[in-house]
Amino acid sequence: MMQDPFFFGYGSLVNRATHGYRDAVRARISGWRRVWRHTPLRPVAYLTAEPAPGVTLDGLIAAVPGGDWTALDQREYAYDRHAVGKVVDHGLAARIDVHVYAIPEGLAEPPDIRHPILLSYLDTVVQGYLREFGPAGAEAFFATTEGWDAPVLNDRAAPRYPRAQMLDAAERDTVDAGLKARGVRRILPG
Repeated sequence: MMQDPFFFGYGSLVNRATHGYRDAVRARISGWRRVWRHTPLRPVAYLTAEPAPGVTLDGLIAAVPGGDWTALDQREYAYDRHAVGKVVDHGLAARIDVHVYAIPEGLAEPPDIRHPILLSYLDTVVQGYLREFGPAGAEAFFATTEGWDAPVLNDRAAPRYPRAQMLDAAERDTVDAGLKARGVRRILPG
């Protein structure tokens, strides 16, 4: 009997409240970096993974029941899936098949004023890192993510991200401090 394949989440998939995949466990991927990019397939910037020798990222892995990628592929429609099982440290006893989503090569562009980062998306991602890895994990998320020169659209009051989560005051403060420390420019919805 074949074992279910797994995904490696490094952005919103780290926040368990955004999906129903059970038994997610913390993991680390080597040789990939996290970066803000936009693609013509989406109107705003999202996180993507890019090959990067010597870089490691914390995240979550979870099984995709029956290998049915349909729902997850629809959610991650602007990405390609890459097999990365050999570079994921997960602590599970079994050897597993792991995939990571990344914007297709040639379609990833730096974010800009027309394609900003949504604060509601960033809030959701950081909340996941806080819940899984604590404050040090949230700071590591900021430190290991490239592309903070991108503008951030402050949609917190009226979230545009479809899986946006409500943050408590401490979680909001963590996001705001991480952005301030990196001199990120916030823009207002127009």
